[in-house]
Amino acid sequence: MKVRVAARALGAILFGLAGYQLGRWLSETYHTLTIVLTLSGAGLGVIVGLLFTPHITIAPFNHVRRWLASMAVGDLIAVAVGLIVGLVLSALVTIPLRALPTFLGSFAPLFAAVVICYISISIALSRHRELLEYFAHRRVVTTEAAEEMRSEKYLLDTSAIIDGRIADVAATGFLRGSLLVPRFVLRELQSIADSPDALRRARGRRGLDVLSQLQNGQYVSVEVVDFDLEGVEDVDGKLISIASEFSYPIVTNDYNLNKVAVLQGIKVLNINELAQALRPVLLPGEDISVRIIQEGKELDQGVGYLDDGTMVVVEGGRASMNSEVEVKVTRLLQTTAGRMIFAQLVNNGSQRRAVSKEA
Repeated sequence: MKVRVAARALGAILFGLAGYQLGRWLSETYHTLTIVLTLSGAGLGVIVGLLFTPHITIAPFNHVRRWLASMAVGDLIAVAVGLIVGLVLSALVTIPLRALPTFLGSFAPLFAAVVICYISISIALSRHRELLEYFAHRRVVTTEAAEEMRSEKYLLDTSAIIDGRIADVAATGFLRGSLLVPRFVLRELQSIADSPDALRRARGRRGLDVLSQLQNGQYVSVEVVDFDLEGVEDVDGKLISIASEFSYPIVTNDYNLNKVAVLQGIKVLNINELAQALRPVLLPGEDISVRIIQEGKELDQGVGYLDDGTMVVVEGGRASMNSEVEVKVTRLLQTTAGRMIFAQLVNNGSQRRAVSKEA
């Protein structure tokens, strides 16, 4: 009720002023009845404002509000998008339409804006579902394609190349795509292969052999790429910069590089972690077969290794040196160097299968 009263009062003032100006204009035009026309215009404007202001302001506003409230969110978005597109198109056609002569130059831009906005909103409302599905599909396809492209390219570090197990992983088909070897990594590998130190020279040559093996593989390709990085000297810093810029995962065995890359949100594929994850799961009480190859630190202990390199410490195994025995797992110990298994002979070694050194 208060809103209607306020609307009527404001309408009376505005229409009264408009009527006053209209009456004054008529009196100045015809040079007669100045006071009568101005007062009559003002009074008529006040009456019109009091009677019709709610019908031309509040009623349409309530109608539009109810219409918007009943619309779905998707329809509201479509209306907003259609209105924005219509206003942009209207602004583009306003300049040539204003060049029309006399009355047309003033009326045509407004008429064109109304028509264009109406058409744009109508099209957006009628086809908004198809448009939303189209853009949603394009976004999903684009995202999936980008993820697929990023997941199919891997940066190879020198440590992973020298380690050599990356070639075995690639040969299994679990790793597909392209292995990127930056030119600076290849130069570092060549410098290691040319080292005067025999051990380093052997490691470098092994890395070159691994690259040759990878190039002959059927599941992955090896690409030597050039990246020009100014201001970065060390190899690890260059790898991190490239991986961060292009969202490439880094394949490495370097502990420090792994930690720094993870802290910067870069995906790292660590061969050591992969090997650790693929080690067979053993529980206390399980029986395994192991070959005792050396003495343990404690009295009467023997030490053997599983195929994956896991150390097995066997209580009472010293007497079974160079023999393959059945043992029962007693406990597992996870250390920074890897996993250790403690076991004891099954039935005090009655099931031992002696194997000679020659065998």
